[in-house]
Parts: sequence; structure tokens; C-alpha cells
Amino acid sequence: MKAVGYRRSLPTADPESLLDVELPEPRPSGRDLLVQVKAVSVNPIDTKVRRRSVPPDGEVKVLGWDAAGVVLSTGPEAKLFRSGDEVWYAGSLVRSGTNAELHLVDERIAGKKPRSLDFAQAAALPLTTITAWELLFDRLGVPPGKRASDESLLIIGAAGGVGSMLTQLAHCQSAVTVIGTASRRETADWVRSLGADQVIDHSKPLSAELKRIGVPQVTYVASLNQTDSHFAEIVASLAPQGRLGLIDDPQPLDVNQLKPKSISLHWESMFTRSQFETPDMIAQHRLLSEAAELVDAGVIRTTLGEHFGRIDAANLKRAHALIESGKAKGKIVLEGFR
Repeated sequence: MKAVGYRRSLPTADPESLLDVELPEPRPSGRDLLVQVKAVSVNPIDTKVRRRSVPPDGEVKVLGWDAAGVVLSTGPEAKLFRSGDEVWYAGSLVRSGTNAELHLVDERIAGKKPRSLDFAQAAALPLTTITAWELLFDRLGVPPGKRASDESLLIIGAAGGVGSMLTQLAHCQSAVTVIGTASRRETADWVRSLGADQVIDHSKPLSAELKRIGVPQVTYVASLNQTDSHFAEIVASLAPQGRLGLIDDPQPLDVNQLKPKSISLHWESMFTRSQFETPDMIAQHRLLSEAAELVDAGVIRTTLGEHFGRIDAANLKRAHALIESGKAKGKIVLEGFR
């Protein structure tokens, strides 16, 4: 089968940073689905793994997590899907990636693709949707539903991939006041269009920006990037007994600053359930199924930003380079093989 991978950790500009390769076709076992990959999207995790994870000598590592495709066959223990089903998912850190014509995924972390989206539109969503959903409801413990509430959520980096999904979910699936951060007019307008009640500028002190809009402190903070730079202002902005959730990789934080207010700290990695095969691993299947219903109902929109063409090494290099530049807007997707 055709695939894209790498043998050495190299800068994107190097001709061998990503390679078109031929690999044996995988065979499903256990609760696996064998999926014909139709479209993928590229995430920052793709570039981080390429730079940091060196394959054993002679081996090819295939990257890619977000995917949408069609089930070709299933393992003997699979019971949630059958051949011909269209699925979407975000894969696992401990298995080969989705930048391949055929891919194995445990059915417990896959869901049926939204009917209203094509494969490219669907591939843009799983990783960020799962991350945002788990961060909002599982880690921060924001109550779902539209009951009356005086609680508020500050989303630092609300215009990014996870931020765009988190803003939508918090707006439509909870009763919290949603306050997003953005530093440019176009990104601020984007965050408002996704349902944020207020937008503040994260290039300025967060606590002062909150006071400017009449919010003395917030109940929850979701810090999606540059947590170490914002940490003191996050502590100042959180109410006593507030909750802080992170997804980035900050420099060491002085967590003693959280003690006076009894602020709780929560990490979110959407790969935890699949990496450790936790007893509640099937929660990702359920949330993707519910998210598909929200998409089909028009409540959640795709965050596809750019379509880079077919799935090959040249196009994936371009996608990696754009993500590494920090200038990507929305999700980058690729569709079909050469």
C-alpha cells in the first residue's frame, strides 16, 4: 500500500524529511477496523513527533492521526461497525499513523462520519473535537446543558484548532459565559462567529482585559498555548476554587501560586485513553457519535482552512512547514493518494 513516512528526524526543508513509501497491507485483529483512508488533516503533533521521535534503523515511521474513510473489514471482536461504514477518528500515538492508504484503528475510538460532510471536511475535526470535548467536560468538569449559570470560561488561544472547537462546544453545549482570546481583528471576529460572548486580547494582561469587559474573575480557564507566559495572569484571573486546564507543553510552572485560591490543575491529552486502553476508552466513540449529530444538525461547523491536494510526501511537507511557521489558519487537509 502507498504511505508517507520518514526514516530520520529532519527539518521540513530536507528532501528526506518525509518520503513516499510502499508498505505491507495491515490486517485487523481484536476490535480493529481496517479503514481505507480517504482524507487526513495535519496537526501540530505531526510536526512534533517528526522532529522528536527517531525510528529504529531501517524502519519507516508513518505519521498522521486525523482521518476519515471507509471500513473495509473488521477484527473478530469488533461489533460497532461493518464493512462499508464511513468513519472518522483521531488514531493512537502507539500505532502506525493515518498517512497511508489502509489504516488500523480500534473501533472504540472511532465514530460514524457526519453525513453532511465530505471526507475532507470531516477529517479536519476529530482530534480537535475530542480534545475540546474532554477538556471541557472530563477535565474541567463544566456542567453540560443549558441550565441557568453564572459561571464563566476563559479560552486562551480561542482562534486555533482546539480553541475553535472548544468555543463552539462551550457555547452550544453548556451555559457558561464564553470569553475567548485573540490578538488580531480577523481572529477576534472568527472567535465571535463561533459563539464567544466576549473576546479579549491575550497580548495584553488578561486580568486587566477581563476587568475592561466587566468580568472581575472567571470560573474556568482553558489555556491552549503559551501557558508559561500567561501563568501569573491566569492565576490572577481565576476565582477562588477555580479550575485550570492545559493542553500545551509549557516550561516548568510554579504551581505553588495555585494554592492560596485552591485552584485545581488539569491536563488533557486525547491520546491517554487509547495509549493506556483505559476502561472508558469507548467514551471517544460515543463523543464522536454525538459530535457527528451536532454537525449534521448545523450546530458545529467544520474548521477546514486549506485543502493541500492529494496525500503525498510533497504536500505533507508543505503542510508541516506551514504549521511550523505558526501562520496556519484552520485545519490543513489532504485527500486521496497518488
